[in-house]
Amino acid sequence: MAGKISITGDLGSGKSTVCGILERDHGFGVYKVGAIQREIAGRRGMTTLELNEYAETHPEIDREIDDALRRKGEEPGRMVFDSRMAWHFVPSSLKVYLRVGVEEAVRRIMGDDRGTAESYAEAEEARAKIEGRKVSENKRYSEKYGVDCGDMGNFDLVIDTTAIGPDEVARLIMEGLAESGRG
Repeated sequence: MAGKISITGDLGSGKSTVCGILERDHGFGVYKVGAIQREIAGRRGMTTLELNEYAETHPEIDREIDDALRRKGEEPGRMVFDSRMAWHFVPSSLKVYLRVGVEEAVRRIMGDDRGTAESYAEAEEARAKIEGRKVSENKRYSEKYGVDCGDMGNFDLVIDTTAIGPDEVARLIMEGLAESGRG
């Protein structure tokens, strides 16, 4: 399945922005699991952190998300997945992890409009919730799927976005896709 890219990484690392560039400049379709999670959280009157914690004991949440992701990964065509777990559920994809320093992540997230399911009044709250969400997700995925999302060996390409812009990140991903023979 040529032309599949899964992008995961730290909150605030630029995943959604980079996916938008890949869509606009390279013709990829974009599948955003985070948007689906925010929609589910909003529907249930929860924040995304609350939904993640709820999902720890309610497997139907992950099942709904994972099943849709698997089906989308089997469709033909160029697709980029903005997802924590697409690297696992779409194994034929180029697996990309975006890193960012926590201070830069907080700065970026505080400047974004992520809706009421993911909003922060101050930087300390954002930092605490970012770290809480990462711990919750990593724990859940480790228990549920036996995978370590923090193991960079799971990824074909790891990019630190702290000091580079999203256009440069997209360029590096396209180079990686070409070099991998999956593009």
